[in-house]
Amino acid sequence: MRTLTVPFLLAAAVLCPAAEPFTVESNVIYGMYSGSALLMDVYKPAQPKGYGIIFISGSGWTTPLAYSAEPLKQNSQSKLYASTLAKAGYTVFAISHRSLPRFRYPAQVEDSQRAVRFIRHNAAAFGIRPDRIGAAGGSSGGHLVSMLGTHDGKGNPADPDPVERESAKVQCVVARAAPIDFLTGDNGRFILGMARPAAGQENTEEYRLHKEASPVTYVTPDDPPFLLMHGDKDEQVDFAQSVEMEAKLKAAGVTVKLLRIPGAMHGPTFPQAVNPPDYMGEMIRWFDTYLVKK
Repeated sequence: MRTLTVPFLLAAAVLCPAAEPFTVESNVIYGMYSGSALLMDVYKPAQPKGYGIIFISGSGWTTPLAYSAEPLKQNSQSKLYASTLAKAGYTVFAISHRSLPRFRYPAQVEDSQRAVRFIRHNAAAFGIRPDRIGAAGGSSGGHLVSMLGTHDGKGNPADPDPVERESAKVQCVVARAAPIDFLTGDNGRFILGMARPAAGQENTEEYRLHKEASPVTYVTPDDPPFLLMHGDKDEQVDFAQSVEMEAKLKAAGVTVKLLRIPGAMHGPTFPQAVNPPDYMGEMIRWFDTYLVKK
């Protein structure tokens, strides 16, 4: 009997592999623009906590023009962060949005808001709480999730589309290397297609647009908790941007933490970091602490 038992158990282990930690539903349509579908991939954890997080990848607000171009929602950055969050029990919505060079600001912001409204409107179908939605993103995606956190996001109660009646405000934010003030940083030239206005040009249309597109413009005491992660040697988005955002949020009484990554350059895995902290763990703990309500 003993000689039969061990092989049987081994065979059972082979025939019954461990369940996958999550599944992915691809190409969910969250809106339409002039006949083109706006798409998201939904990461569904095997053991869901009942909370949703929208993830927006960094891309310089840009996607290639080729028919064969990789969608933003399924690039390596989206997969890395979305899978990490899904393994922690969060239902994750990785989105593609309209992008440069075809679409300039505010298309990217509008699509991000539409995605949150769609998620909220269909929360029951996704098995998440509609009143507790988080947002995470890096670089240009960090800018967009910061806009979701600081804008009031009110829906239009008279809109014929019920999705558009929903709020686009999120309840917790994790932003990596996010450009948050185009009047002090230089990244506005990409999304806005114009140089930063010089001192004394406050009455120009250029100044108005740079201010309007900056998340820091909208900081108020009712904003959600923010975790900012940024490499202090970042040459694409100045570390000073996150320092400024931290100061603005603190002044408004908003819960905020700036995780400084020593020596790190720009990128989703903080390249060239010196003894980097567990930034993925920090992200999960932030959502566990400030998104999840016991």
